[in-house]
Order: sequence, then structure tokens, then C-alpha cells
Amino acid sequence: MSIHPGDTDFEVRQTFERELESGEVIFEEGDTGEFLYVIQSGEVELTRAVAEGRRLVGRLGPGEFFGEMSVVLGGERRIRATAVAPVRLLTIDGQTLEGMCVERPEVAIRVIQRLAGRVIDLEKRLAALGSDDLLPPMVRVLVRRAETGQDGSARVRSTLRDLAEESGLSMREAHRALHNLFDRKVLRLADDVLETDDLESVSACLDVA
Repeated sequence: MSIHPGDTDFEVRQTFERELESGEVIFEEGDTGEFLYVIQSGEVELTRAVAEGRRLVGRLGPGEFFGEMSVVLGGERRIRATAVAPVRLLTIDGQTLEGMCVERPEVAIRVIQRLAGRVIDLEKRLAALGSDDLLPPMVRVLVRRAETGQDGSARVRSTLRDLAEESGLSMREAHRALHNLFDRKVLRLADDVLETDDLESVSACLDVA
């Protein structure tokens, strides 16, 4: 779903263009989200930080837009946007976007459809994520945090949020990774403490993931 610069005269009056060279960062994770961007030409790569480096979220081309989540919902950017070729962007601030939606309801519908599409895509990606994506960072954190016994058993005292932050996963991804280990019978939850009878069996999941 795309927004075109010629949809209304309002857009032409109240938006401005920005040009970037390949490799330039448009915005970083943690930046304040004041603008929505429409790609006029070129390509933009969206990534986010994980324990192993950066994970590709998506690549967008002409006519597509990004950055709307922070503009519509407020808060900081959750991803990094980078030009992967010379890029020309149409930059729209929140007030201008609101005016566009009031003047032309179809613009609001496009934004809503895009937001809904993002949620659907996220659900599909989470459903498709396998152990290769989720287990390694989680297993490394568990092994690092483990309180081991002389018999090879181990316990991990931590919250799901702490495990997610340390492994570079979202809360939902961390939950999925832990349940994968539960299903493998190498980890269990007892009285809010993660336990294993054999820490090596947890570490071995790195080899079979």
C-alpha cells in the first residue's frame, strides 16, 4: 500500500523532499519519530539490533512509506532505516499527515491498511521463525546466567523481560524460544525459576537449532 505525492495539493504544499546517498542512515533506533517518509525513488533497508548484530526487517521501494508507527502512535523509533541506493524521500510530519487524512479519507485508509498489514506480516514472520533465529541468542543468555550444581544441573533466575533484552529478542520471541526448549524437554519452569537437569543438553541446542 502506497501514498503518492500527487494525491492532493495539500501534500505538495506541506511536505518537503530529502535526498540521501547509499549507506546514509535516515533514522536510528531510539530516535524521536516525528516524520513519515514516502519513497520517491531508490531503496530503503529497515533493520533492528539483535544479539548477533542486525536483523533485516524489510526493504522498501518507490511508492512505499515507512516511519508511520512512531508518528501515529508516538514513542521512539524501533528500527534503523538506511538508504541502500541513492534515495529521494517525501517527508511528512504528524500534523501534516493528520491534515491529509482529514482532507482525503482514502489517505487515512491507506495508512490504516499499512498498519494492519504490518501486524499481519509480523504474525506470519513470528509463526515462520524457527530455532535458527531464536534459540542461539536465548541459549547463550541462559548458559551465561546459569547457576550450576555439581551434578550438572542448573537454575536461571530471571524475568522474561530481562532475558528478552539481553538476548536481543522481543518479549514474544523470547517466550517462543523458551517454549521451544520446554518442548525439547531440556528446560522446565518451577516456582518462577528456569531449571535443567543437564546444562550441556541446553547448550547442545546450539548445534541442532
